[in-house]
Amino acid sequence: MTEKMDFTAKFNLDKEKGKKAHEIITSVYKSLEEKGYNPINQFIGYILSGDPTYITSHNDARSVIRQLERDELLEELLKSYLEK
Repeated sequence: MTEKMDFTAKFNLDKEKGKKAHEIITSVYKSLEEKGYNPINQFIGYILSGDPTYITSHNDARSVIRQLERDELLEELLKSYLEK
């Protein structure tokens, strides 16, 4: 039996989570830079694979980034990009 899907699911990230996500991304970005990594490449590797080893453990960044689901991380990055 196939169910007809004639609606669009709506995803909503509340503002407080968005603020927290921004702080986490900024913090992890700085930690990656401090260790000499290309933060953009590392974030892409993490988002695509889910493998936390793409994120440095410097400044506890690996634990910090895991406070967000990858979809929340991606949403915040996309939102920030499109708002500029």
